[in-house]
Amino acid sequence: MSLLNANDLYQIFRKLDKNGDGFVSLAELNWPLEKIGVQLSVEELEPLVGKPSLDFNEFLFFYDSISKRSINSMSYEVQEEEEAAEESDLVKAFEVFDLNGDGFISCEELQHVLSSLGLWDENSGRDCRTMIHVYDTNLDGQLDFEEFKNMMFLAIA
Repeated sequence: MSLLNANDLYQIFRKLDKNGDGFVSLAELNWPLEKIGVQLSVEELEPLVGKPSLDFNEFLFFYDSISKRSINSMSYEVQEEEEAAEESDLVKAFEVFDLNGDGFISCEELQHVLSSLGLWDENSGRDCRTMIHVYDTNLDGQLDFEEFKNMMFLAIA
């Protein structure tokens, strides 16, 4: 998925090829990079490009590889933002259950919140200790945030 078509890239290639030899040297390639704030010396640029100059086909390949990296980087950033928002929502949900703010959800806190939401019936035979025990990986009798997060992800799956 290229942001520019081959004709656009050919026009850019011709503009960069200042001496008209059919190749874009590293110095010629570095000029627009500096203009957009990428500060690299020709020596630093050469390992990235892999050779001292590029013909048009190599220039197309170079552009395509940079475009893919950029798109993948943007995709990764969007994914990180979504994960951060999801984590923030989980923190808020955890805080609803952690009534005393000690960083743990006890059996009493779980029962109180479920009762206030109308999701707990003393006659149902459910036991908060059993519910917590299922996700209590360190066996301390309460849920910390990581255990709560695992519980929520397993409940959704």
